[in-house]
Amino acid sequence: MLEAEIEALKRRIYELRGEHRDLDQIIARLAESGYPDELQLRRLKKRKLLLKDSIAKLEAQLVPDVPA
Repeated sequence: MLEAEIEALKRRIYELRGEHRDLDQIIARLAESGYPDELQLRRLKKRKLLLKDSIAKLEAQLVPDVPA
């Protein structure tokens, strides 16, 4: 993998982690409100899980293949 590709992956991971962190805060605020919108909460949590999966996949690409 080229150095430029590695840097691009790292930048993308950084961006996704930021979005994941932001969703965490939004979900917490919404859950603490008096009458949280359950549908919106479910959608946000689903988006957060998708982000987590995307981050894991990108991080796996950064790990070099080691022969068994």
